[in-house]
Amino acid sequence: MKNNKQRVLIFDTTLRDGEQSPGASLNHREKLEIAHQLAAMKVDIIEAGFPIASPDDFRAVKEIAGTVKGPVIAGLARCLNKDIQRCAEAVAPAKKPRIHVFLATSAIHREFKLKKAQHEIVKQAVASIKYARRFCTDVEFSPEDASRTEPDFLAQVLEAAIDAGAGTINIPDTVGYAIPSEFGDLIAYLHDEVPNIGDAIISVHCHNDLGLAVANSLIAVQNGARQIECTINGLGERAGNCSLEEVVMAMKTRSDLFSTVATGINTKMLHQASRLVSRLTGLTVQRNKAIVGANAFAHEAGVHQDGMLKERTTYEIMRPTDIGIDDTELVLGKHSGRHAFKHQLSKLGVHLDKEELENAFQQFIKLADKKKHVYDDDLLAIAQEQMSEMAEAFVIDYLHVAAGTGTVPTATVRLKKGSLVIQDAACGDGPVDAALKTIDRITEIQGQLLDFSLQAITVGKDAMGEVSVRVAFGDRTISAKSASTDIVEASARAYLSCVNRLLSDMADEKKSTRKKKAKK
Repeated sequence: MKNNKQRVLIFDTTLRDGEQSPGASLNHREKLEIAHQLAAMKVDIIEAGFPIASPDDFRAVKEIAGTVKGPVIAGLARCLNKDIQRCAEAVAPAKKPRIHVFLATSAIHREFKLKKAQHEIVKQAVASIKYARRFCTDVEFSPEDASRTEPDFLAQVLEAAIDAGAGTINIPDTVGYAIPSEFGDLIAYLHDEVPNIGDAIISVHCHNDLGLAVANSLIAVQNGARQIECTINGLGERAGNCSLEEVVMAMKTRSDLFSTVATGINTKMLHQASRLVSRLTGLTVQRNKAIVGANAFAHEAGVHQDGMLKERTTYEIMRPTDIGIDDTELVLGKHSGRHAFKHQLSKLGVHLDKEELENAFQQFIKLADKKKHVYDDDLLAIAQEQMSEMAEAFVIDYLHVAAGTGTVPTATVRLKKGSLVIQDAACGDGPVDAALKTIDRITEIQGQLLDFSLQAITVGKDAMGEVSVRVAFGDRTISAKSASTDIVEASARAYLSCVNRLLSDMADEKKSTRKKKAKK
């Protein structure tokens, strides 16, 4: 690093912990797109998933390991041999693979979850790290719930873990319980009390339950941590994780307080990465979110505007261009060609194959006929449709709704299923309710709408509306999203996508059951 600054490694877990956000849903292809974006942004480590969790997670980690160049590619595993074997297989194609093992250490977890004594925890951690080292020289160990673990026992576990071969020691604030002063003291304590701590990199993984994930991560760096585990837009379990864009820009903007350290992140790609993750997960970034929110660089108060006009730094500590916000957003129209279309998708971090690109371009032309200008977020919505890997059982062929004051809302829907065409109609409390009830009648699958959100993707009266839904089918909950200039159509397509995903999952389960029976 220039000026002899120490590198603070950025470990991105958007594809693992981030995807565990309630309502987030990423398929294998979408994960791959985000991984390429993270690599372009110069993230040091990508935690691509939890390979043993599902076949799709395993597939995603393995393909990311084989195709994404630059960062270390990590997979998560419990301190169990079956997890470690599966993880090792998934990350094997990577040029720089890592196995990340974890085991709970706090008293509350030992007593109620694991039912193990302290010496058993140490023994299991050491055995698992040594086992992981058979497959991979780069092993990271996380004592889950470290911030609520007795400090002396935590130091004992870490010393044993480093002796066993863990090159990175992660200190998770798993439930977001710590406050900065005590978390900083904990990192300093471990730095002083673990005799072999110099043989490993200290990492931190902070959750945001009390809104302190970024603050805790920053004070950990000031006390010797040299890896931060974080996610784009702060996604993650419950209230989320340390936000990558916030912690990186805090260190860059306050370089006076972080003069001896720096990250290698290309901050000019932060805004682009935020938009891509938001679009693909369906989780909207709140307008007042630090760094990447829509209001982050907006100044409405008159006194602020006056100050800004006289001297930018009076009310602005960062420039929009620092995070990649370009005032000259390219707006495409119906006369734009394939080259401009492909170029703009590439700028947005989206890469489609030849067939997908042609399909997306045809959708773009249709949209451009409906509205005068097509914006970047319109393009992301179009590209997202091409990333769907699910063979659709049902496809909307025709949709008509009638609604208004003094009128009973009615929807007529025609669905195609292969060569079969089925049409029906139903009434509802509104046009969306009527359309969804009609889909239930045709598919003979009853779903319960748990969550429905609508947002305009771009500006103007002709903006595309994106609908995100979460639907319960018995004990299964499925999320999906769709966008259109017609919000009733977007609602119907998003809901039908959930139905199709349910049918696809049920078909996969039947195949798996048949295979198991055949083996017997």
